[in-house]
Amino acid sequence: MGVVKKRNKNVWKSEINDIIRGACGGFLFGIPLLYTMEVWWIGTQAKPQLMMMAIALTFSVVLLLNQTEGFRKRRHNWRPYQAVIDTVEAMAIGLACSAFVLLLLRELTFETSVKGIVGKIIFESVPFTFGVALANQFLGNISSSNGEEQTTRKANSSTKDELHATFADVGATLIGATVIAFSIAPTDEVPMLAAAASPPWQLAMIATSLLISYGIVFQAGFSDQQKRMQQQGVFQRPSSETVMSYLVSLLAAAFMLWFFQKLTFSDPWTMWLDHTLVLGLPATIGGAAGRLAI
Repeated sequence: MGVVKKRNKNVWKSEINDIIRGACGGFLFGIPLLYTMEVWWIGTQAKPQLMMMAIALTFSVVLLLNQTEGFRKRRHNWRPYQAVIDTVEAMAIGLACSAFVLLLLRELTFETSVKGIVGKIIFESVPFTFGVALANQFLGNISSSNGEEQTTRKANSSTKDELHATFADVGATLIGATVIAFSIAPTDEVPMLAAAASPPWQLAMIATSLLISYGIVFQAGFSDQQKRMQQQGVFQRPSSETVMSYLVSLLAAAFMLWFFQKLTFSDPWTMWLDHTLVLGLPATIGGAAGRLAI
């Protein structure tokens, strides 16, 4: 009985980790278009036939992707029908996460029509779902590390200077944040979204940014996750590293907004805060990906 319970627990744990990995891949791939008002408008104005076509095309492409890799770790005794199951699950993850981010950005409200809600979620979920299916290809899936590899990693980690490791993390965070958020910073979407974000939604945005960052680096099972756990540095613990990375990403976001003249030093601090928090979400996602790349 105990063996069965343990096996069921491992199955559920594996399933949750797979879902987290898929969602994180979706955020890495789909977050730029979630900040694109043209996609919002297309979703609002789309006819039901076009929505069904978008779903069918997404299903077909993701099914092909799941035949080769998908968002799960490699399974033993894999069967072709499992690609269909994984495709349905990937689309469900894409739809749910897209709806959540649109709600967080206040693009879905009680004033939004049902047709507009459905259209926005469907069209925004297309790139997001592709990201779910490509989760393992983004940053690789961890294979079972043998003892020799783990020993080598520990030895290499112990020889690193803590300050050097910290600067490496900061640099990687800045690079990743810039890659993802640089194309979003000069757009009109940032001030538009910032104007709609009240303090409770800003707090929700902060919490979401931290959770996604933690999930990408320490929970999703992408490449070098174990190495990140053993990272030496001033902020070597997962929680402190996540907070530090978020603050660095916010600084990068603020600088990009100033660089593109979306913010000036004469603007009130509240304007700096709300604009930076809005751009901080994609910047944080990019920063997390950057830390995994080093």
